[in-house]
Amino acid sequence: MTKLLRSRLALSTVVTTLIILVVSVLLATVVVYYATNVVSTRVQEESLHLTKQHIWQNATAPPGSTSYSQATLMIINTGGRDVVIDKLAIRGQECPWNSTVNNKFVLYATGNGSVTMDMPYISNFTAGTNQVKIDDTTYDFKVAPNDLVLKSGAMLLLYIVNPDSISVNDVGLTVGIGLYSAQAVYYRETNVEAVAMQ
Repeated sequence: MTKLLRSRLALSTVVTTLIILVVSVLLATVVVYYATNVVSTRVQEESLHLTKQHIWQNATAPPGSTSYSQATLMIINTGGRDVVIDKLAIRGQECPWNSTVNNKFVLYATGNGSVTMDMPYISNFTAGTNQVKIDDTTYDFKVAPNDLVLKSGAMLLLYIVNPDSISVNDVGLTVGIGLYSAQAVYYRETNVEAVAMQ
């Protein structure tokens, strides 16, 4: 009789251990699933798409003035959060948002969607509001006072007037354009193009 009682107790110990193991595995699976679900629904990633990059050098500036260079960039915020653009750099050198020294500034215009045509070279930008027609739409470009905010799903068109370190000797060379946000650095390369002589 004691032998039968011992074998029944041994079986119940195994069954109890097995039940505890299965319940703990199920509980851990539920916790992992819940944590993954919470994190994936609350975290919205930053994602910027950069295109329409160009850099032009106009060595045919009037006598007595320095040569004139210009860069363009279109940015589309394809992520789920708004993005602050902290800095723009060409060939690793920061481009000032608005500087009276050597007429250097960044012009911006915002919109929804995107443009299909390339952004044209403009030879007469001023440090005020400038109108540029792209894809049958006229955009008002204004001088950026400081860091730019790009809302989720929006588009930003940039003209960088007289970026540092671009000269006539760079025509035909590949130069990098860097865009810095709080979370990442975005980088595009383009060849420096010469402006046709008038």
